[in-house]
Amino acid sequence: MDIQRIWRDSLDLWGTLDQHPMLHAAIGLAVLLLVSLVIGRLARFLVLHGARLLARQPALKWLDDLRNNKVFHRLAQTTPSLVLQFGLKLVPELSDTAQHFLGNVALAFTLLFMTMALSCLLDALLDIYARTEHARTRSIKGYVQLAKMMLWIFASIVIVATLIDRSPLLLLSGLGAMSAVLLLVYKDTLLSFVASVQLTSNDMLHVGDWIEMPQVGADGDVVDITLHTVKVQNFDKTIVSIPTWRLMSESFRNYRGMQQSGGRRIKRSLFIDAAGVRFLTREEEQRLSQVHLLADYLAGKRQELQRWNEALGPVAELSANRRKLTNIGTFRAFALAYLKNHPNVHPNMTCMVRQMQTTAEGVPLEIYCFTTTTVWADYERIQGDIFDYLLAVLPEFGLSLYQQPSGNDMRVGLSGRVSQEPVPRRLEDMSEA
Repeated sequence: MDIQRIWRDSLDLWGTLDQHPMLHAAIGLAVLLLVSLVIGRLARFLVLHGARLLARQPALKWLDDLRNNKVFHRLAQTTPSLVLQFGLKLVPELSDTAQHFLGNVALAFTLLFMTMALSCLLDALLDIYARTEHARTRSIKGYVQLAKMMLWIFASIVIVATLIDRSPLLLLSGLGAMSAVLLLVYKDTLLSFVASVQLTSNDMLHVGDWIEMPQVGADGDVVDITLHTVKVQNFDKTIVSIPTWRLMSESFRNYRGMQQSGGRRIKRSLFIDAAGVRFLTREEEQRLSQVHLLADYLAGKRQELQRWNEALGPVAELSANRRKLTNIGTFRAFALAYLKNHPNVHPNMTCMVRQMQTTAEGVPLEIYCFTTTTVWADYERIQGDIFDYLLAVLPEFGLSLYQQPSGNDMRVGLSGRVSQEPVPRRLEDMSEA
């Protein structure tokens, strides 16, 4: 009896559906939607599982990049819309207008998920390129971002044209009249793109370069180059984002040449007190000739000065009539010999000790040389060691640094306790004192 009742109810239901075609079509659409979702889940499982198995092979490890960027996930999401698009013809009692409208909506979703899959594919290609050797010197992130932007603009036009059932060419023709507005809206993007192309083509900037741009507070390493910005990590670990176009319109300093040369420049001056500059006595010449770095220099200078003075003939024994060695000139020769024999000073790069124009702070002796390393910490250590030694050896030549009087010096001077004895000029004198 129950079977007969169920059969009778089923016949009554089918009779009702025949009387209401819209209800019949709605049920068909619901069944089609359910089937499309089930097929979509199944397609997603099969695609992701298959990609995971293939990625286990060493030659196909790049599939992991596609999977991590959800390329296969987005492709699987197009399955339900494709099933709906081709399954609408099987829905009974569905009018041509509704079938056409729903087909356009399903096609729009298919285009949307395909665009998302292509966008994810570009991200995956960027990750793959980042592991190559070329990524260290040339960044393509700006080009990828521009390609994604163009992809989404084109896809948006096609999707909108599909929904309104119009040709995409109609919308594109309308964009021509809006070109001035588009140029104004995307002005920074266009400027950044042109600057990015110029920076890359002219090999002006790489990821990892140390750049200095004081006008924007940037002094550190380039960590990222994108379409719109260049990120610089300063040495205090702060991040500065610089618009790409500013790197072309304004100047910046790139230290890549210094890093590639293998040597970093030392350019610092010792300000010698002018009151201590004088001629060397014979005793001082004999004492300094025992310094192995000055032995050859003093021997050669002694012969040169002797020939010069002998050529003058009988003249008064005055310093103005004779050429003599000075303590500052001898120290300059010693400093140069010290630098050339220093193991951490680059032997194939410029090395000199030059006397600059005298200032109110004394006589500047500039140390100009290059270290054998570009590592910041090692460079500072080498530079500090060089100047520590030169400062300590100054009294051996009767020289001292210029130093402005401090408050304590003024206080001691006013108290009247300043010693009237001459300041010793040599380390031996200081030790005897």
